[in-house]
Amino acid sequence: MDFTRDEAQDAVAEVVVGLLERESERDAGLWPSLVSSGLLSVAIPERCGGDDMGVDAVSVLLTELATDAVAVPALPTLGFGVLPLLRTAPEAVADKVFSAVAEGGVLTAALNEPGAPFPQHPQTTAVPNGDTVRITGHKVAVPCADQARWILVPTDAGVALVDAEAPGLSRIESPVSAGLPEFSLRLDAVEIPAEQLLADAQPELYRAALASIGAVADGLLKGALALTAEHVRTRHQFGRPLAEFQAVAQQIADLYVVSRTLHVAAVSANWALGQEDSTPEHQDRIDDDLAVLAYTVAEQLPPAMQKCHHLHGGIGVDVTHPMHRYYSQAKDLARWLGGASLRLDRLGAGCSST
Repeated sequence: MDFTRDEAQDAVAEVVVGLLERESERDAGLWPSLVSSGLLSVAIPERCGGDDMGVDAVSVLLTELATDAVAVPALPTLGFGVLPLLRTAPEAVADKVFSAVAEGGVLTAALNEPGAPFPQHPQTTAVPNGDTVRITGHKVAVPCADQARWILVPTDAGVALVDAEAPGLSRIESPVSAGLPEFSLRLDAVEIPAEQLLADAQPELYRAALASIGAVADGLLKGALALTAEHVRTRHQFGRPLAEFQAVAQQIADLYVVSRTLHVAAVSANWALGQEDSTPEHQDRIDDDLAVLAYTVAEQLPPAMQKCHHLHGGIGVDVTHPMHRYYSQAKDLARWLGGASLRLDRLGAGCSST
């Protein structure tokens, strides 16, 4: 195993960093610049005009964007959309979607049902109807569903690639504190072409989503830690920088340990997912790494962000301060995963089954 970034990954990181240095926007206003930079095409196959760089490049891209807590639909488009379609969609279907993504089209996935994050047995149904399939169900916490061209919807018969404007699909916006907009979806006999029901895609969708969430979490904590360290270095109390107080230094040290732990978990899981190895042993390793990563994000990331808030004092809770963006996005990730208890249960179930 060698987790060192190669030249291609370094190039992706440099382009992202350069873009963020030139642009001041950190929300939807940055999306056009991200599209024109060509970064959305890093994982798209060469036949569609992309760079064909796969999981490794996407993880670097998402991590670097998250380091500045950028709130654009890169995670749902690339992590929830492009990556699983790369391995599961028929070429004709994939090419249509990828061409739209290269031009700025947004993808997303409906990963959660009411009370069931990442359900192994979705209650949403897919019923064949001649050359079409009818999708019926209820999904919650779907990011960017108002902007998406297509939505990946797990069903009892596979993952359906649903046109976001299809008749029978309704959206209700859910209130969120910050970050990406979210929606609850109702699908009432929504028809899709039969070739857009991907029978074996659910494991790949969940794997790509977990790995990508981990990459974003890694970047968020890295950025929040840097922001906090700079604050305590330059903020003075009683004539001394905050960083010189022992209690503050100990808390920063604890945050550094959590950040490095999360980084290793994220890089390991994304590296494993990116390997071309179909052996059962490697597939088990991927699932184990992702289970550890999901639990680490859900259990460690929110308390770490709370500690960053604490070290900022009252400044950090101001919505005009950058710390607010990091904290809000971190809470969203933990909520999408279902929380620490659920992730610990699933991690334990995986251990007991072996």
